[in-house]
Amino acid sequence: MTRRQLIRHAGWFGGAVVLTVAGGEVISHIADSRGTSAEAATGTSGSLRFVQVSDSHIGFHGPANMDVVGSFTEAIRQVNALGFRPDFVMHSGDLTHLSTADQFDQVRQMLTGLSTDRVFTVPGEHDSIGDAGRAYRHIFGKGTLGDGWYSFDTHGVHFIALVNTLSLEKLGHLGTEQIDFVRNDLAGLSSDTPVVVFSHIPLFAMYPQWGWSTDDALKVIALLRRFSSVTCLNGHVHQLFTKTEGNITFHSATTTAYPLPKPSRAPAPTPQVVPARQLKAALGIRTVGYRQGDRELAIKDTRLA
Repeated sequence: MTRRQLIRHAGWFGGAVVLTVAGGEVISHIADSRGTSAEAATGTSGSLRFVQVSDSHIGFHGPANMDVVGSFTEAIRQVNALGFRPDFVMHSGDLTHLSTADQFDQVRQMLTGLSTDRVFTVPGEHDSIGDAGRAYRHIFGKGTLGDGWYSFDTHGVHFIALVNTLSLEKLGHLGTEQIDFVRNDLAGLSSDTPVVVFSHIPLFAMYPQWGWSTDDALKVIALLRRFSSVTCLNGHVHQLFTKTEGNITFHSATTTAYPLPKPSRAPAPTPQVVPARQLKAALGIRTVGYRQGDRELAIKDTRLA
């Protein structure tokens, strides 16, 4: 395996590795004992740093995690102890397990404990049970379009938040209205604008047999091909995975609730029970940095353990 391949697949091992680009070469930096690299800790003027958390599943009760509130609380504590204030935090879906009003209210209150100025969310399929996402949008959908999608800009980066969990057959689905939104949203951007796309279900075919893909994502991918730097960040699969296709890099995030099996390693993607006192080693958060002039974002995944 080449050095580049090792870096690309390091997500399977769960290591806290920071990826940056300097002079066109991908360089890895192992995090120090506090979970930060020297570069990430110092930062630069005009740099952007944000955090992704995912799949908190507030309301879940089962042997895979008897205290999802406790593990999500630990994730929030870890975000607040990073040594810098994130420009924003994104929760990439499955905030709740059963999309009840009490669960949405609890996770909303927990998110207010994050030391950041802005918190963004996209819904997971567990946030849309029985009501096509209406309860989710009532609390988290203010200012969004359609079924909850939106975009924003900061630090020279354009962000798009997509919803691909409402019209589920087996795979995720975006729909014509949302794809048209993306087309119009990107139309005025120059091709050298860094673009980051958030969704819950992967926009690439990670493992369609388990529904880990989006059936009409290629229509959005085609719209993103003209941009020199595109990063797609998703949740749903409860594990780290990275895939690069041309100018687009896909990163699946881990969870704060419970692990799922790796593709083909089990009959179905059901919650996995890990040995006692090892659960936090399977859960974590992600920090992402962007420095003007770099082509790609720096991604660092850190375990809760």
